[in-house]
Formats: sequence, C-alpha cells, structure tokens
Amino acid sequence: MGMLSASIGKTKLDSGWLAARSTEVGLSGTQLTTSHPPTGPAKPWMEAVVPGTVLATLVKNKAVPDPFYGLENEMILDIADSGREYYTFWFFTTFQCKLSENQHLDLNFRAINYSAEVYLNGQKRVLQKGMFRRHSLDVTDILHPDGQNLLAVLVHPPDHPGTIPPEGGQGGDHEIGKDVATQYVEGWDWIAPIRDRNTGIWDEVSISVTGPVKIIDPHLVSSFFDNYTRVYLHASTELENRSTWVAECSLSIQVTTDLEGGVCLVEHLQTQHLSISPGAHVQYTFPQLFFYKPNLWWPNGMGKQSLYTVRISVDVKGYGESDLWSHLFGFRKIESHIDNATGGRLFKVNGQPIFIRGGNWILSDGLLRLSKKRYKTDIKFHADMNMNMIRCWGGGLAERPEFYHYCDIYGLLVWQEFWITGDVDGRGVPVSNPDGPLDHDLFMLCARDTVKLLRNHPSLALWVGGNEQVPPEDINKALKNDLKLHPYFKNSNETGNFTEDLSLSVQDPSQYLDGTRIYIQGSLWDGFADGKGNFTDGPYEIQYPEDFFKDSFYQYGFNPEVGSVGMPVAATIRATMPPEGWQIPVFKQGSDGYIEEVPNPIWKYHKYIPYSKPGKVHDQILLYGIPKDLDDFCLKAQLVNYIQYRALLEGWSSRMWSKYTGVLIWKNQNPWTGLRGQFYDHLLDQTAGFYGCRCAAEPIHVQLNLASYFIEVVNTTSQELSDVAIEASVWDLDGACPYYKVTEKLSVPPKKVVSIAEMKYPKTKNPKPVYFLLLKLYNMSDYGIISRNFYWLHLPGGDYKLLEPYRKKNIPLKLTSQIFIKGSTYEVEMQVHNRSKKQDPKRLTYKNNFTTVPVDGDFNMASTEPVNSATEEKQEAGLFRRICRHFKKDTDSLKVAELNGTDSGVAFFLHFSVRGWSKSHKEGEDTRILPVHYSDNYFSLAPGEVMPIKISFEVPHGVTPKVTLHGWNYHVGQTIL
Repeated sequence: MGMLSASIGKTKLDSGWLAARSTEVGLSGTQLTTSHPPTGPAKPWMEAVVPGTVLATLVKNKAVPDPFYGLENEMILDIADSGREYYTFWFFTTFQCKLSENQHLDLNFRAINYSAEVYLNGQKRVLQKGMFRRHSLDVTDILHPDGQNLLAVLVHPPDHPGTIPPEGGQGGDHEIGKDVATQYVEGWDWIAPIRDRNTGIWDEVSISVTGPVKIIDPHLVSSFFDNYTRVYLHASTELENRSTWVAECSLSIQVTTDLEGGVCLVEHLQTQHLSISPGAHVQYTFPQLFFYKPNLWWPNGMGKQSLYTVRISVDVKGYGESDLWSHLFGFRKIESHIDNATGGRLFKVNGQPIFIRGGNWILSDGLLRLSKKRYKTDIKFHADMNMNMIRCWGGGLAERPEFYHYCDIYGLLVWQEFWITGDVDGRGVPVSNPDGPLDHDLFMLCARDTVKLLRNHPSLALWVGGNEQVPPEDINKALKNDLKLHPYFKNSNETGNFTEDLSLSVQDPSQYLDGTRIYIQGSLWDGFADGKGNFTDGPYEIQYPEDFFKDSFYQYGFNPEVGSVGMPVAATIRATMPPEGWQIPVFKQGSDGYIEEVPNPIWKYHKYIPYSKPGKVHDQILLYGIPKDLDDFCLKAQLVNYIQYRALLEGWSSRMWSKYTGVLIWKNQNPWTGLRGQFYDHLLDQTAGFYGCRCAAEPIHVQLNLASYFIEVVNTTSQELSDVAIEASVWDLDGACPYYKVTEKLSVPPKKVVSIAEMKYPKTKNPKPVYFLLLKLYNMSDYGIISRNFYWLHLPGGDYKLLEPYRKKNIPLKLTSQIFIKGSTYEVEMQVHNRSKKQDPKRLTYKNNFTTVPVDGDFNMASTEPVNSATEEKQEAGLFRRICRHFKKDTDSLKVAELNGTDSGVAFFLHFSVRGWSKSHKEGEDTRILPVHYSDNYFSLAPGEVMPIKISFEVPHGVTPKVTLHGWNYHVGQTIL
C-alpha cells in the first residue's frame, strides 16, 4: 500500500496479505513483525484471502482441491481428523501510516473466527473469542516512527469444531453449538461440511485515524406523528476523549439528500458544543431534528427506497476535525402484530399492510468469500424476483453491513436471526445441548455488538432468537429486555395516531440499544407457523401445482419455510462436476406405480432433491416424457421449476389476508454448488423458478387458480385499479385459438384479491389434451399491459408428452436488438416477435407495451435498478446507472435476426444466455458470462406477439460477448448478437 497520509478516516487492509500454517512457521509473532518478516509468497507463505477463511486461502492457492467441485470436498482433511492446529494460521501484511501530534490510530477487525493473537511491530494484543463481535485496538503507541508497520495475526479455529458422523445430519455432532459461531459448517441437508469450520479473518480489516475525540456507534431513529407528515430524527452517539486534557468539542449532524444530476441538498445542519473530560467516554444525544413530510423509505413493490445521508462530525478546539461518521438512513416505520383473521404475523410499513413474499437466506458463499459486488448481485436478484423480505437463518451469519446496504438500496426487508437452531441446540441425532453455547455472556456480548453494527439500516425489520428453537432462558430474557420497544414503536393498533405527550415524558428512543424493532423468540412462535413452537413449517419437496391453492395445503397464517426443487441448468452441472456427475437419475418404478429417482453419487453428495415423492407426488419431469440426456433432463427440470414456484406463490397470494399474511420460501440460493431449493445457482445463473417467482410476486398480478379454474387479480398496492380489462386466450399445439375472451371495465380494490370469472375452457367441447393459456391484465385507455401470465396446461389426469413432438415445430421469429455500452457494462434492448400469424387487428395487446404500475410512492416496476441510483453512485464511484443517455450506443447497434420457419404456433419456453469468446478459450470450458440481469427469461410468445426484453451484464477484459437464444423448439441455440 502507498503511504497513508494521516487524514481522518478509515482505510481497508484488504490486499497484500500472506498466510501460512502455524506449524510450518518456526518464528514467533514478535520475530515476524520485527526481525524476520515474510517477504513474499515463498513456502510456507502463500497469498491470502482477507477478508476470507483459511480454506478460501488454500483453495485460491490450489493447496487443496475445490470443495465445491464434484466429490473433491472428500479429499480435504477435516478439522476433526487433523486437529485444530492444522487450521491454525498466521496472516501477515504491512501498512504505512505516520501520525501527527494528537492523532490516534485504531486497528479494526470487524469479525474473526474464532480467536486470535495480533502482533504489530513486535507488540502483542489478544482478540477474544466469538465469531460475531468487532475488535478495535488503539495502536497509536506502537506505530513505527518511519511509518512502515508490520502486522501478523495468528487465528485459532472454533474451540468445539466437532466431528461429522458417517450419516451426516444437521450440524454434524452439534459440538459447534457450544461456540458462538456459524452452525452450518458441520454440514446440513443442503451442504457438505466445511473442513476448517470457517476459521479466519472473515470480515473487513481496517485502520482508522482520529484526532483526540472518537465517535463510536451512533444510533439513528425516526419517529412519526400526524399521519407521517411530522417526522423527527433522533440521534445519539458515544464519544471518547483519548487525550489528557479537556476537549472542547463542536459536534455536528448534517442530513442531506441527493437530487438528480449529482446535486446534494442539505436538509438539516445542527452544531452542539460540549466539553469532555480527559479519558472519558460520554453518551451524547442530539436535540431532535424536525422534518415535514420527508420522502419515506418503502419496501420493494410498495414505493421508492428514499435514502438520506446522515453525517456526524466532531471538531476539537485547537485541533480541528477529529472524527467523522456517515450512514444512509431511511425514514420508515415497521410494525407488526398477530392478525385476528389468519393467526399469522402481519407486517405494516409506514402504516400500510405488506403481504410478505420472500425467502430464506443462508449466506452468499460457504467459504465466506464475501464481496460488495457479489452482495449487490444477490440482493438485486431478490428484488428482480419481486420479493420483499429475506430471512437470515439462525445457522448462518449475522449478515454484514454490505448485505444490509443493498437491502436498503433495493427495498428488501430483513428478518435477522441470532445463532441458535433447533438441530444444534436441543434436538437431532445425537440429541444436542439445549442450553446453547457454553458461554452465555459471550453470546450476549456478540448479540449486543451485532445490534449496534446493524441497527441504522432501514431494511432491518425484526430480530428473531433462533431457528425452530428459542434461545436458553437467560439469553432469551436478556434479548427480550435489551430489544424491548420504545413506546413510540409499540403497535399503533390500526389508528396511525400516536400519543402526543409521550415526547414529553419518555427517554429519547436513540438511547435504547434498538427500541424500534420487535424481538420474536423463535421462527415458529408468535405469529409464525402455529405460533407455539411446534414443527409446522415445510413441506420441503415437490408438490402438485394445484395443491398450493387448496385450503388443506397449509393451516397457518405465515409459513417461515416452505421449499421445493432447484435443479440448475446443464452448463452448471458440467462446470461443477466431472463427467461421471453428468449422469441423470435412474427412474425406478415401484409396485404402487410411483417412480423413485435414484441420482448418481455426486448428485447425492450435492444434496439433490428429486422431482417425485413416491406415494405422494408422481414424477413431474416424466410428465414431459423420459429425458434422453443431461441437457434434456435439465431443460425439463426448468419447466417444472417454473410451474412449481409460480404455483406456490400464486397459491399463497390467492389467499392474501383471508388465510395468509406471508410466506418465506426455503430457500433462495445455495452457498455452494447444491442441487435443491434455489432460484439461482452458486455460479449466479438463474433457474426458471426465478422467473416463475418473478411473475407470481408482481405487485399487481393476474393468475389462474389451478384448483378452482377461476381467473383472479391480486392487487397488493394501496391504489384501486379501475377501468382495466383481462384478455384470456387459449392456443393449441396446431397454432389455433379455440378460446378467446375479453372481460372489460373491471375494478380491483387496493390490497385485495378478486375472483373475476371461471375459465370455460377446457370444459367446452373437444378440448385439446395439452394447451396454452395466455392471460393479460391491461388498461383499457391505452392497452398498456399491467400483468401478463402464460400457462401450459394438460387435461385432468393427463400429461405433457405431446410437447415432445412439438419440439420439431419451426416457428418463425424476428429479433431486433440494440446494444448500449458503458465501459465494461453492456445493455441489450431487444424485441422478440413471433411472426407465425398475422395479428387480428381487434387484439391490441399483442405488442406487450408494459405500463408502469402506480404503486405507493411512484415505484416503477419496470426499472431493474434502484430508483435512488444517485445515492448509490455517490456511495460507489462508477456504478452503472440504467439510464440510457449515460451509454455510448454501439455504432452499428441496431441488428435484426430472422429465424425462419413455416409452422404456426406458440414459440415455447424461450430463454437467452450470454457467453464470452476469447483467444485463451479452452475446449470444454464454461464460457458463460455471469451474472446477467434479464427483464424476463424462460418466456413464451403466442402467434403475432412481440416481447420487449432488456439484458445487462459486465464483460471481462479481452472477451467478446455473444447472446444466444434457446427454446423448446430452438434447441440448437441461435446466436443473435
């Protein structure tokens, strides 16, 4: 690193680290940081991944195989067999920093796993145990006068890494539960064991320069009166005077908002004076700041994610600026109560009920290779699926500020669990210890520190004690006490009015540890599942699509975990497994007629979940015929993924408020190359389930109730829909339209589900055994499409085998595309036209002009970047904004591709992919460019229809991108760009 001029602020130490196994280093920490520093990656030293884990470093240096590939994880020595010393590692780096008089330097570790000794220039400091706590060391007195500093950190694994029983199981032998650490690392039914148990400096390391007075953990809270027109910002902070004299301070708070064109508007600036005694820590509360009708922060699908920047700075007389802190802040109020009608927990944001459709999250990567870039993609994917909540499951992480930053930007509410799970804390085989970690004080220290780290994020919605378990009694009692609500934030019982005189008598809410969010003791209590802690979440396997709509499917108002299949595309299997892993399952028929899928050993290791449930659900892939090979199997699996997850969410939405208040899918993604329960794989390629979910969870949605065959409209917004119409058209496999009906002049009240009319087809004469149904909800004034939904259906008791010969249909398509380029970011705008039939001029919806849905706060559903991109751009220079004027148009960018064909009919299950070509390309290499953001994918077009599609992606240096179209009747792959 270059010489750091000692200006106030933080510098990350995230490059130039070396690592070595402690048993291979014959030197002490003092020697490493004085006379014998390592000079580079020469044995035993190697380039280290920091932030990251020991295993991430070993994988990067190819010192062990890739544990996510095939069965390679079995080749890596487990800590249970090697002993803890084997994964005890030194990490070493240097940094430059020269302080001037009265300056101080802190060395900060935002988290390590599990304990460590730190040596700086020969001096030793100890980092205490606990995976979820910050460490800040004042190292002012041990810096080198010449500014060159040597840093070595010896990191020890968790105290109780445990062993993995041969049968595996949830959390191995549960020993890891004795420590305050992630519990998934001993393996689960969706992941293999992590061999080093995530030992390492797994989160940000930084140095921060301050003057004599330091700002510590400010707390920001907003309170609302007069129906959200009168709003107050409360702020308090801890201040530490590190000098030996009384510090005369000017303490300022500034609130700004970003306008278009990079202009910054100062909403508030207030300065207070105070004196701080030598060596003192003081808690200071600002006078509250008044705002009249500020822009509110809304969850995804309810309105804009308006964010303000709050800056707190302290100037010291005779010194100048001493410290500065800033944070994005959203004005919003989250409330929840147990709903009388459903028994489920009902959430309200800014007084509006929000129907929860979200999913469960473990963590981004099993080896904790966490990055802002990856988090941005992860959270944007969730917003693209129209989700509004993410549950951070108790066996995973207290998620990092970067995760929360993107949830703030994209409008995802977060349910954050503490580190307790039923499997590891009270049940399982062997039966685990119900008393949680051995050190309860350490658990509470980590919990309080986590609250301070995350509490200023508007996306954080609630704290939960544990997964399918309540923390031990004393911890639960302490959490309830620490996280009790301030009177301003107790449920307003539907009125939206608050008691005025509270403000006179009650302590400022920013003085609470949190005070603004509820604490629920466990994921099955108090309005979740049956609310009493019985195991009433799930099921976790394939279902018949129509069952999700039946009254008998799930009995309780809010299901925190319901899961299903998640097979990725064939390219992902080839990229993550050797050829023996490309064998598709063997289909074994039982005496009862049900099929059992028998997967190959590599799929089994990667926790494959089958598309059949013998005795309950017939194999859903075989509905399409016996798959020939891996490509055929994975394509048919995508058809099932789409139907399965669309039906799940449509089934829940169909009973919005009458039976359900919310649902969280188990789970959205896999932190490794798993083969179950995911909408996108570990390589960041989406399954078709992603788009089934995206379709079903639109804020305004037209759907077919698969149990009753009634067309329904779901309106989750607070605006009434009026003067709208529904067009329902049925298409057969010969390209004919045997049924067409328009229902006009409809209105749909806000936050309601309305049953419109029964679908008369296929009850009419001579229905076809397999047919397509296209539903469109549109504005009668301009034919703008509000919601479009395409189904493929078979007659009761039938199957989809007629779709197999349909693959030979040659449907003519015309693709018009235009490319916009900015740096390495490409944006492709495309029109896909099914030219197999001239449109009847009466049908004015064929162009699919999608309209902006007028939801609260003017949210634009069509935009796939956050509305406050100016704020985001300020936060990170050079982030791509989706406004086309910022792009350089490719000189000859308007391209037209014609795919000729003589048949008439639906262009079925079209999907794009993006690949890269470079000179260094090797045979058999995975050439996909990932991630790619698509406005839609896995879509079908009726004869005459035109579909606009937007695609955006980053292209690595030296690579030429190629956009390819595949489809049910386009299996060769047409390169169109």
